[in-house]
Amino acid sequence: MPVLPEIEQLGPVMRQWRHHLHANPETAFEEVKTAAFVATKLQEFGAEVHQGIAGTGVVGVIAGQGDGPWLGLRADMDALHIEEANDFAHRSLSAGKMHACGHDGHTAMLLGAARHLAETRDFNGTVAVIFQPAEENEGGGRVMVEDGLFERFPIASVYGMHNWPGLEVGSFAIRTGPMMAAYDIFEIALDGQGAHAGMPHLGRDPMVAAAHLVIALQTIAARNVDPLEAAVVSVTQIHGGDTWNVLPQQVVLRGTVRTFLPEIQDLVQRRIGEIAEGVAGTFGIEARLRYERRYPSTINAPDPALIAAGAATAVVGPDRVDPESRPSMGSEDFAFLLQACPGAYIRIGAGPGRTGCMLHNPGYDFNDDILTLGASYWVQLVHMVLAPGN
Repeated sequence: MPVLPEIEQLGPVMRQWRHHLHANPETAFEEVKTAAFVATKLQEFGAEVHQGIAGTGVVGVIAGQGDGPWLGLRADMDALHIEEANDFAHRSLSAGKMHACGHDGHTAMLLGAARHLAETRDFNGTVAVIFQPAEENEGGGRVMVEDGLFERFPIASVYGMHNWPGLEVGSFAIRTGPMMAAYDIFEIALDGQGAHAGMPHLGRDPMVAAAHLVIALQTIAARNVDPLEAAVVSVTQIHGGDTWNVLPQQVVLRGTVRTFLPEIQDLVQRRIGEIAEGVAGTFGIEARLRYERRYPSTINAPDPALIAAGAATAVVGPDRVDPESRPSMGSEDFAFLLQACPGAYIRIGAGPGRTGCMLHNPGYDFNDDILTLGASYWVQLVHMVLAPGN
């Protein structure tokens, strides 16, 4: 694998950075120490550093040797609210928080690329390395855009990358069009009439209605969405009742919806409301729906997707790059950056995962063996987009 020799030499340093970040995780919009670490490194490299974007976001500006467009490279910095189950030396020092999605590795890879780019500056144009807060659930990408990311830095195209356990080390996967799904949440409150559980005919039981509603919601994907399209409706929480012999007054269901197309998203939201009302009416109770659209679908623009695939090919060869990979029903708030600016999002193979652990697992750990591959991809991408004469 043609990892750049200079990047190969940075491998042990990136590993140290990654282990430091893993041991000191910070969750959404609390990445104060992480941001300070990133800013300090960028300053040491000689980049122009801008802090406080979206609260804890950091952007490093690296000017090349000649005039040219601006290119944005983005890494996420935040951790998850998960109690780590690992026992290695760099395990989380913060109770209930860990880097279970590899954002520590994403940050280390982009820092490695930034150091090389700042040392060589063998490109025309300007590179903005974007270290984003709050990717997990809280939409830090949206906040960065709202905070003027693309007005302050005239980026012409923007790129993101995520490690992917289950995808072989030394491989990349990308596609034109939807790469990750839109992420919506819903909450349905079913209001009935509480009663003695031994005399249910004297009440209106929202628990039975909730059971029917969970099943009925599955018919949306099975019977309302075109079989050639994609939708997931998952009920993930049911809350109701306090004891064994009382029918509760209220039951609350919560869950998530994943779609790729806006028209399917509209259809699913409408049908959730209609089915909830219908089931509630059947059982003589009331239903109240709260529906929130959290993240849009992550959609790769055609030309940037081709460029990203070309940069990955330069690192690992054409046989190790899948340019038509299957999209994922996971979500990613890099979508907000792609709504504001053309770009592409690529997956880098992370192997089978430590002890088989995948993303968002308490036993997960980022695969340090791909640090140099990821950093080399970033550098190759810069050379492809900002090469002299482009």
